[in-house]
Amino acid sequence: MTVDNFVHVFAGTFILISLALGVQASPIFHSANWLWFTAFVGANLLQFGFTGFCPLGFVLKKLGVKESCAGAC
Repeated sequence: MTVDNFVHVFAGTFILISLALGVQASPIFHSANWLWFTAFVGANLLQFGFTGFCPLGFVLKKLGVKESCAGAC
């Protein structure tokens, strides 16, 4: 998996988990405050679209995860 794949998997997973914990209709509802985490992930994705900087991507690159090959693979 590449950095891009990991970022998408992490973002999607955290959004789904925080929604499951924050929406009252969910069987594992804990607190509506979990929706703030969903908003944080969404805001991070939005700023990445404008700036190209992703903190998780930076960490994954430092850990040695290969970068996307942009169709050259």
